Amino acid sequence: MEFLRSVCPHDCPDTCGLLVGREGGRVVSVRGDPDHPFTRGAVCVKVAHYPERIYSPLRVTRPLRRTGKKGEGRFAPISWDEALDEIAQRYMEIAHKYGPEAILPYSYAGTMGLVHFHGGHAFFHRLGATRLKRTICSSAVEAGFAVTFGRIPTTDIESTVHSDLIIIWGSNTISTNMHAWPFFLEARRRGAIIAVIDPYRNRTARQADIHIQLRPGTDAALAMSIMSVLVEEGLIDKDFIKTHTVGFERLKPRLADYTPAKVKGLTAIPESAIREIARLYGKARAPYIRLGWGPGRQLRGGMAVRTIAVLPALIGATKKKGGGITRSTSAAFDLNLKPLTREDLGPQGVRSVNMVELGNALLRLDDPPVMAMHVYHSNPAVVAPQSAMVMKGLSREDLFTVVQEHLLTETALYADLVLPGASFLESTDLYRSYGHYYLQMANPVIEPVGEARPTLEIFKALAGRMGFSDDCFKMTEEAIIREMLKTDSPYLRGINYEELRTGRPVRLRVPENPLEGGFKTPSGKVEIYSQTLADQGLDPLPDGTPSLDVEGMGKYPLQLITPPRHQFLNSTFNEIEDLREQAGMPSLMIHPRDAEQRGIKSGMEVRVWNDRGECFLNADVTDRTGLGVTVIEGLYWPRFMKGNLGINQLTSQCLTDMGESCAFHCNLVEVGVARQLPADEVGL
Repeated sequence: MEFLRSVCPHDCPDTCGLLVGREGGRVVSVRGDPDHPFTRGAVCVKVAHYPERIYSPLRVTRPLRRTGKKGEGRFAPISWDEALDEIAQRYMEIAHKYGPEAILPYSYAGTMGLVHFHGGHAFFHRLGATRLKRTICSSAVEAGFAVTFGRIPTTDIESTVHSDLIIIWGSNTISTNMHAWPFFLEARRRGAIIAVIDPYRNRTARQADIHIQLRPGTDAALAMSIMSVLVEEGLIDKDFIKTHTVGFERLKPRLADYTPAKVKGLTAIPESAIREIARLYGKARAPYIRLGWGPGRQLRGGMAVRTIAVLPALIGATKKKGGGITRSTSAAFDLNLKPLTREDLGPQGVRSVNMVELGNALLRLDDPPVMAMHVYHSNPAVVAPQSAMVMKGLSREDLFTVVQEHLLTETALYADLVLPGASFLESTDLYRSYGHYYLQMANPVIEPVGEARPTLEIFKALAGRMGFSDDCFKMTEEAIIREMLKTDSPYLRGINYEELRTGRPVRLRVPENPLEGGFKTPSGKVEIYSQTLADQGLDPLPDGTPSLDVEGMGKYPLQLITPPRHQFLNSTFNEIEDLREQAGMPSLMIHPRDAEQRGIKSGMEVRVWNDRGECFLNADVTDRTGLGVTVIEGLYWPRFMKGNLGINQLTSQCLTDMGESCAFHCNLVEVGVARQLPADEVGL
């Protein structure tokens, strides 16, 4: 057996370096690359099972044409020429009859490889199709943080070994950012305290020294309350505030409304606990915040993140070795994507559809209606909110749906044509990270399984059939990567293709403290007061108003959050039986008092519902979650849940205050003991 270098392609900040075992032309093992400076030879429980994913019985190895009703999963194999000819013909007919905006691409982070993530962009721009706003995950967090700091690289997690206080805010690090945890543990070995702020006691909270269990949607109120203590007790860095921030004096009067005594009821955090974490933060030598995605997945998520981001500025944490804040490292990977995406090929004024609002787009959009959808690197039947509407839209017989996939997923079951996509082990790509500062390239480890093709190759073939002759449709993966490296970014200076093609991680030219160089806001400072927000008619100051599910207010008493499950990554890895067995039955965490009021005991099947939909789960009565708060860790494919009803039946298409993202953690529901489902409704 030989081992070849590769890179994990999944939507995770760690972007692991891998060693892939190959024998007889097949992948037989996947393990971590011990030479990677950040991931250091470890892989998560999910990626360790990758050979089972590559050779899954659900793997699509030939183009398929639907022969039954949508959703039945009955298909017949056809040739690539037949499939591509049919797609091109249907797209031309739809564009002629309705206009090209009747065609909707739908893709996201099924791969984080830059070539294939963007592999269809130029095609759909050239076609004049509706443009997709790819905002479902991180846009609120990005927008909120940028208001305060600008779009800049943030604190290097590797430097946190020098911190004496690590606050993990809204991130289950052990499950979703596992390679950061050893750095945090090293800091603890040197004397640091690890605190977790999260609505439920997840794996990371159970390993922390302190767990602040706040009510969902009150992150901004907690941050404001911490600020009030810092100011009240003189724990702020006045020199840093004077030199590097704008708007502090405007903020101070507002803090009077957020003292620990005033917010303890709102946040469900005792006054003493708020004061304790504030004092620890204000007195620490090098305090550090790992800011996760949880706070941003609320309707006021942008404001929550923007408010939390003010905290390091009040105490000058960004100038201290080991201190600061990590939101994302992605701003340092300023690669040249224009030759790949080619936005210039499209006509002006083309409409956009937000991917969060897919259900609305498929059922309500007109002038023109969506008559074709091309799905790649995504599984919207599982991941898109308000699933009932999405599934109704996917069931439309007049909707021509193409799905490029590795596996016969829930979305693929509704396709008219399924195209077999190559995996990351069967294609070439370049990978940036949003959790560390190493750029990596991966070459194919095996030949594509069956007739699978890489994303870029599929769209180049379609472009040829559509008569698109632009140069971008002739470029190879290597040529595109070479073009990406043509950038004037100081972070990428001197990095070349020859160095990357070895497969070894290449460190960006990022300083030890990326935040020492200043802030990329209009003022060049940390903006406590934001004129940008004021110009948009938004509150220019941090604000602690909680996020609430406005559609469920007055109807449903329990909050619901839907964080990731340790064994899955969004909807990926459901196909692996061993991981499903480790994950156990889909379950709902509910507080003992809430359960008692409803006659619910652990192990009972419960129905969870609101006006958007319902699903059925096993009850887990536990104090790991707070009173009035329920938790469903996901995402299970609906076929593995009762009634084929997934968790996103309960989530909303309402958009966040900034970034137009999805408020996956902002839901109101009711829970009750389930009725017995008829046998033909049971999806197990």
